[in-house]
Amino acid sequence: MKAPEEVPVDLTVDLGPLRLAHPLINASGTLDLFEAAKSLGPTLMREPPVAAYVPKTVTLQPRRGNEPPRILETVGGMLNSIGLPNRGIETFVKEDLPRLLALPCPVILNVGGFGAEEYGLLAERLRRALDVLEPDWVTRLGLELNVSCPNVHSGCISIGTDPAETYEAVVGARAAWPGLLVVKLTPNIGDILPVARAAVEAGAGALSLVNTFKGLALDRVTLLPYLGGVTGGLSGPAIKPLALRFVYEVAREVDVPLIGMGGVASVQDVLDFLACGATVVAVGAAGFRDPWLPLQLAEQLAGELRGRGWSLKGTVGRAHR
Repeated sequence: MKAPEEVPVDLTVDLGPLRLAHPLINASGTLDLFEAAKSLGPTLMREPPVAAYVPKTVTLQPRRGNEPPRILETVGGMLNSIGLPNRGIETFVKEDLPRLLALPCPVILNVGGFGAEEYGLLAERLRRALDVLEPDWVTRLGLELNVSCPNVHSGCISIGTDPAETYEAVVGARAAWPGLLVVKLTPNIGDILPVARAAVEAGAGALSLVNTFKGLALDRVTLLPYLGGVTGGLSGPAIKPLALRFVYEVAREVDVPLIGMGGVASVQDVLDFLACGATVVAVGAAGFRDPWLPLQLAEQLAGELRGRGWSLKGTVGRAHR
């Protein structure tokens, strides 16, 4: 008979057509595997610390992002006003997409638009490229629609606060994208449920929640806004109770997998999000300090479930029972 610590725990997760080795991934924009590997070594690429890798948001046109300063540490968290800097979809398809396809784990691409119609254009451009590069890509790649960035003062943030615009954006993307389609929801809204329902009705196969909370910080000397973009998105431990509430409420309203995030830094955080209804849990700000944290949390999760005599499937939604 095996000792309790040797009993295997099944951590595999099905996120639509994607099979994940465990439920820990990264939040978009918080882990650049290619840059991190330059300083931490190629092992990071051969054995990614996440069950699925989510690169940063890509837009139709190149973006410089917001003016500096872009990041500020706060009590219990961090404000960022990055502003979605990227090289645009055409450069992404030519240079980044082939590298992402070479990773040994599923990838969930992330796109942002400045009008509902742009999501369909982005999804179609990616699909056309993937059909040439990787015929069986549907089982390896998903697409996340960022309709909720609080660091851009037009476009995608307003789409995510309007059920009708969210519906239109998802319908357009779904028409062009046959694989896993995830919609990342904003917490900067009075009632998230109408938007969640609209996204699912339009064809979303999963929901990701939540993005950062819009906040402001002042320079201590001048008392002027510190960040170059004036406002920024708050992440870190301070937002965890708020994020848990959103996951809990949305889990009761829709019947699709949820990717929960917001202040995840410990295995207890992972258990809490799972219990509130998340199928997958994303590490965000805490990953800046330790890119290996998602893998460590997955290993700790196996130990916790083994010790409690629980299964992963039985833990998801436990708070509702």
